[in-house]
Amino acid sequence: MDVARSVPLFALAALCEIGGAWLVWQGVREHRGWVWIGAGVLALGLYGFVATLQPDANFGRVLAAYGGVFVAGSLLWGAALDGFRPDRWDVAGALVCLAGVAMIMYAPRPAA
Repeated sequence: MDVARSVPLFALAALCEIGGAWLVWQGVREHRGWVWIGAGVLALGLYGFVATLQPDANFGRVLAAYGGVFVAGSLLWGAALDGFRPDRWDVAGALVCLAGVAMIMYAPRPAA
């Protein structure tokens, strides 16, 4: 597994998906309008494309592992942009999720 390629792709996917969802949230819940919503929809579509660039060819594995990245990234996004302050349980949960990412994506497996 090419970890040096995979990790930045996970980060970019998180930026696109979480950022896109945040833009839609801002457009709808904070009444910022259709431009914000449209930008969010585009970012969410870009997320779907970025996920396909992972070196692992197994859709289920990539998306399952990305779920852990999404959890941790969402907490970071909320802290950075919305003033959310994760508590120790949020942090512990995110660390568990990231451990799951590492096991799912990077555990040694027999060559197929």
